[in-house]
Amino acid sequence: MQTELYQQQQTLLPTEGQYIKADTTPTSIFVYQAYKPAIASYAVEHQRFGGNHFSFNRMTWIKPNFMWMMYRSGWATKKDQERILRLELTRVGFEEILSQAIPSSYQPDFYTSRPDWEADIQSSDVRLQWDPDHAPDGSKLTRRAIQMGNRGAAFLRLNNKMLISVEDVTDFVAQQRENINQENLLVPVERVMTFDLPSDTMQRVGIKTL
Repeated sequence: MQTELYQQQQTLLPTEGQYIKADTTPTSIFVYQAYKPAIASYAVEHQRFGGNHFSFNRMTWIKPNFMWMMYRSGWATKKDQERILRLELTRVGFEEILSQAIPSSYQPDFYTSRPDWEADIQSSDVRLQWDPDHAPDGSKLTRRAIQMGNRGAAFLRLNNKMLISVEDVTDFVAQQRENINQENLLVPVERVMTFDLPSDTMQRVGIKTL
């Protein structure tokens, strides 16, 4: 995992708007999840999710934004979020998830009626939300961060077809938790992603591009 100083990273990112920023390679993207130890240990050992503690029918959220994951998990201190996993997904797979994602709240700018949105919600196993991005201390930023929930058949595809590797980065998180208010805080290298997706998908998802 390549890292950089948090303060340096912020100078390279937009300060507002709905962007997907992530650590990527030409063919893959890294996303984050937080789990209780039993689920995380199984996933790291088998490089797949499963076991007695994991349910494929529950909505499971992936977050490409490392700092948003830190806010959500309290830097790996919240109950059942003590272990932070870094998942490498195929970029093709991530774009497939995007193409199937339905906003978790009604978007009148895209849907002509609430029943149309409700029908899409019923037919898709993928949700998306835009939430405020957060600074290391938990304060809200103007920039927005995306998270996408997968369940059922959608998460089975992610697990079996899109997932390249599972890495436990909890130790790194614990180390940087001590640097939250310091100039030497390190974070994974993340940049704004660009996409070549149909215009209706981009509009429905609400992604801004530089």
